[in-house]
Amino acid sequence: MRFTTKTEYGIVSMVYMARHVDKKFVSIKEISKHESYPAPYIEKILQALRKAKLVISSHGKSGGYALARKPAEITLKEIIDALEGGTFEIFCGPQTRQKIVCTHFCLCGVKPVWRKTKDILDNFYHSINLEMLTKDEIETKKFIAA
Repeated sequence: MRFTTKTEYGIVSMVYMARHVDKKFVSIKEISKHESYPAPYIEKILQALRKAKLVISSHGKSGGYALARKPAEITLKEIIDALEGGTFEIFCGPQTRQKIVCTHFCLCGVKPVWRKTKDILDNFYHSINLEMLTKDEIETKKFIAA
């Protein structure tokens, strides 16, 4: 399992917005400048997050993007699903929507391992919310250790 820069930048952008909830809207330019990310890429990412109803947008001089819900109500899993389509792709079956096809799916004892891995990751990412990610590393470790 590997996340793309789209997910990395999306999570960081969402954390940035969560840290600035006092502002009505945060501009793409502001996020891009602060995080040193390319603005066109951030725009595409935020559009995907808006489509997933995780952020809202506003046009105009004081417009930009803002979280659609409180940081504590947005999970890491929701962000990953919006940007990656899921946490862990299982290619067990004769047909998949990807070009990757497992040809010995009916003989494989690994399938239950992949399904359990997906369940563990999904549950773990669902237990982490955006508010937790606004804390420093030491504080975040406390949340995930519990």
